[in-house]
Amino acid sequence: MTPRCFVVRHGETEWSLNGRHTSVTDLCLTANGEKRIKATGRALVGSDRLIVPKKLAHVYVSPRTRAQRTLELLEIGCREKLPWQSTRRPESEEPIRTGARVEITEAIREWDYGEYEGLTSTQIKELREKKGEEPWDIWKHGCPGGESPQDVIKRLDALIAEIRSKYHHSDCVANSDEDSKSDILVVAHGHILRAFAMRWIGKPLTDTAFILEAGGVGTLSYEHHNIDEPAILLGGSFVVE
Repeated sequence: MTPRCFVVRHGETEWSLNGRHTSVTDLCLTANGEKRIKATGRALVGSDRLIVPKKLAHVYVSPRTRAQRTLELLEIGCREKLPWQSTRRPESEEPIRTGARVEITEAIREWDYGEYEGLTSTQIKELREKKGEEPWDIWKHGCPGGESPQDVIKRLDALIAEIRSKYHHSDCVANSDEDSKSDILVVAHGHILRAFAMRWIGKPLTDTAFILEAGGVGTLSYEHHNIDEPAILLGGSFVVE
C-alpha cells in the first residue's frame, strides 16, 4: 500500500464550540468532544479500518492538552506509555496494537494567533474595521503579535521533509506492501492542519479552501505510488485482511 499521513484535529473544546481562536491557551475537551473522539476511534481505528495501528510508523502530536487527550481517546494501542503519562494503561484496558513511537512536537502546535487569541472571527473583523484594515485573511495576513504565513510554512515544510526522508522516502513507497509500517498519524489543530495539507501538496497557503471540523480526520498520500506526486486522498478505503 502507498504510505499515508492521517491528520486528526483535536476534539471539541469550549472555545472551538464558541468560535474563539485558540492557540497557546491550553483547554480541555468538552464532555461531548470526548464522546465524539471515542466514537471516531471505534469507527476508524482498527485492523480492518481506515487507520490500521500496526501500519503506523510514527505519531506526531501537538504539545497542547486537547490534542494529547484526543490521541488517548483514539486508543491506537501504543506499546510504550504516552510521553505525558507516568505509566502505560494495563493491556486489559488497551491492548497493544502498534509499536509506533509518539513524539510531541512544536512543529504542529496551532498557528500562534497573537493579539487575536481568544477572539472570534466577528470580533477580529470589528477590530480591523476600527483600525481601517482590510478584512482578515489568516492565510495572507497571519496574526499581529503572533505568526506570519511564512513562519508557519517554515516549520511545516521542515516536518514534511522529515516525514519523507525518514518514513516516506522513494524506496519505502516503491517497496511498500500489506505488512509495511509506513503510515504517519498527526494529531493537532484546525488551522495548522489545513496549512499542513496545503504544504503537503506544495501549494501556497492562500489557495487553502479546506474545512476540518473539531475531531475531523483527513488523509494525505501520493499518486501513482510516487513520492514526487503528493496528493490529498479524498476517500480512503478500509482494510480487509
